[in-house]
Amino acid sequence: MSDKRRIAELIDKKAAVFTALNDKIWECAEIRFGLKHSADAICAALEGEGFTIERGVAGMAHAFIATWGKGAPEIGILGEYDALPGLSQQAGVPEKKPVIAGGNGHGCGHSALGAGSAAAASGIKDYLQEQGLSGTVKYYGCPAEESGSGKAYLARAGVFNGLDIALTWHPMMENSVWTMSSLANYQIFFSFKGRSAHAAAAPENGRSALDAAELMSVGVNYLREHIIQEARIHYAYTDVGGGLPNVVQASSELLYFIRAPKPSQVQSIFERVVDIAKGAALMTGTTMSLRWDSAAANYLVNNTLGKAMHTNMISLGPVTWTEEELAFARSFQATLDEGTRSNIPATVARYFPRAAKTEIEAMAAKPILDDIVPYKETNWVLPGSTDVGDVSWQVPTAQVFTACYPQGTVSHSWQLTACGKSSLVHKGLIHAAKIIAFTAADILENPALVADAKAEYQRRLDGESYCCPIPPEVNPEE
Repeated sequence: MSDKRRIAELIDKKAAVFTALNDKIWECAEIRFGLKHSADAICAALEGEGFTIERGVAGMAHAFIATWGKGAPEIGILGEYDALPGLSQQAGVPEKKPVIAGGNGHGCGHSALGAGSAAAASGIKDYLQEQGLSGTVKYYGCPAEESGSGKAYLARAGVFNGLDIALTWHPMMENSVWTMSSLANYQIFFSFKGRSAHAAAAPENGRSALDAAELMSVGVNYLREHIIQEARIHYAYTDVGGGLPNVVQASSELLYFIRAPKPSQVQSIFERVVDIAKGAALMTGTTMSLRWDSAAANYLVNNTLGKAMHTNMISLGPVTWTEEELAFARSFQATLDEGTRSNIPATVARYFPRAAKTEIEAMAAKPILDDIVPYKETNWVLPGSTDVGDVSWQVPTAQVFTACYPQGTVSHSWQLTACGKSSLVHKGLIHAAKIIAFTAADILENPALVADAKAEYQRRLDGESYCCPIPPEVNPEE
């Protein structure tokens, strides 16, 4: 039987290494596929732990696989390390103060995600080595989760083939295991080209690309009535052809996100959107071209793995917070608007549907939610997308969340960025590392768990197989 107390000791022994790694990635704050310094930092840390590094995987310069050990089972641990544009923020400061105006910032906690997953890989590696056990640990360095869907490119290249299990985590505002699916997603640029002319003196000579973009938007708005209720279509203008009304705009571009519960549903809606874009070009005498940004499959839940992960979270118990850490959390809660703060009880009630009103009020009053959300099998679909879904279509996958931020903190906010180097995040990432490593130990010890997880995975596929939604001729761009 695995000695999980020893695994926890091994991770604690190196906690300073991986919390420092988080801080270094946080300071790099690189985006999309241009993650050189962040990837270098993680690779250096894992090389120091004895892992063999393969760089430049799947055509991405800063994607990598770090491998230790040999033989079965093969356990994959997913790491992310991309930041977000426009979320630069000074660490630990409870007011909006960017380090660089308009700069990047880790507003979704991926610095912690990358470092915590590395700590988990190191911990299980140390345990295997100490116990003389067989097994392979692979850390996957996955760029561009926020925009670019790096894991989809990795899945398309087949790098997850041969894995028995994939495990990951995400820093959040609560302690839970993910039990929901997600929406599959296409992200496509639609570009229109026309002909410029003087809008007053010779409008008949112009062909307005902006008119085409606007007509496309109108057409897609009418389409919304005729797609499934669970689908979502969002768009933004990335080029409006200039700022002078008296010049017919010769170029225009939109970025569309198309989401639905299944990739086949997204594909069907996408084809209709393309027809609308073609029609807009035909109506305006312009030309239309499209360019893929990224795409992601929906997430396939694996309750077999999820329950094992939840059991380990319960056995480990919550993080203990000091009075100083609680005061720090309150200082950031004070920066939230009244609507966000007033919504905290409703959020807690959603996590704990069977809790009494007095229990909800007590939990909502905590600056950091240290309670563990009960595990509940569900058919819910998260109205968002993640490229972890592409991994879950190729191998049984589970993901844990740990509380790293004050209650009420909004993802992709300056407040979340500001907490990124705090002891809240440091404790949360080490906590997640232990849960992942404990679950990996269960997989190493119990072949039946792997067999059951794989059987559930096959049921979830329901006879389908993974087909990368990104066309084979499309390559990742920085």
